Amino acid sequence: MATPESESFVRTFARGLKIIEAMGQGAARQTIGDIADASELPRSVVRRFLLTLIELSFVGTDGKYYWLTPKVLRLGLAYLYALPYWRHAQFALEDLGARIGQSCAISVLDEEDIVYVQRQHTRRILAMSPTLGSRLPAHAVSMGRVLLAGQEDEALERYLSSAMLKQRTPATIVDPGQLRDAIHLVRKQGYSWVDGEYDESIAGLAVAVRNQDGDVVAAINVSLPAGLFDEAAAVREFLPELRQTASHLRAQS
Repeated sequence: MATPESESFVRTFARGLKIIEAMGQGAARQTIGDIADASELPRSVVRRFLLTLIELSFVGTDGKYYWLTPKVLRLGLAYLYALPYWRHAQFALEDLGARIGQSCAISVLDEEDIVYVQRQHTRRILAMSPTLGSRLPAHAVSMGRVLLAGQEDEALERYLSSAMLKQRTPATIVDPGQLRDAIHLVRKQGYSWVDGEYDESIAGLAVAVRNQDGDVVAAINVSLPAGLFDEAAAVREFLPELRQTASHLRAQS
């Protein structure tokens, strides 16, 4: 893997991506100063990259403010289209949601977060329901625990030693040792149940989505109002359906 100190690392390319990322996380329209602050790059550097991005039609401007154009979506969609199961995921989630009458989703792991790549809303149980591209902390949600359980031991230990385990609710596990035990339990039982650790009003049951080689490539879950189901009831009612959908997606990979 290339690092910023290696000869393989293309610093200019990395800076361009950093600017796009910074613009995507800020206000819709930003000044050069705003982008420079967010990206932690000099204004002169930001200006040169913006001129290039404008020429490539990834950024628009009125002379003072700069904004991302819809062309940037091609970058994200390129990732989604590369997922072998993604084209089948929406239909699979729609079918799953219709069978169980609950909201469900598919996510992948990105550093310390999960990122939603598909979402099927059946019931609105959060004030801000996650959508495509939403990020949640991996340690505090069921899909995150499944994805962490699918990591090699060395990668898991790196995560546990460096991750910011933020206390989201009184129930959130933030002790690395306790989290390690919870992840090992997921490996043993083949599913994750997390109740009220990200939001006190929501619980989740999740299983892994594997590729043909057996590697964990995503997670699929059902979201439930906290208190409506305990773990035993959720496992009894929803685990077979989740595993069936995960198996279907594996066959498409």
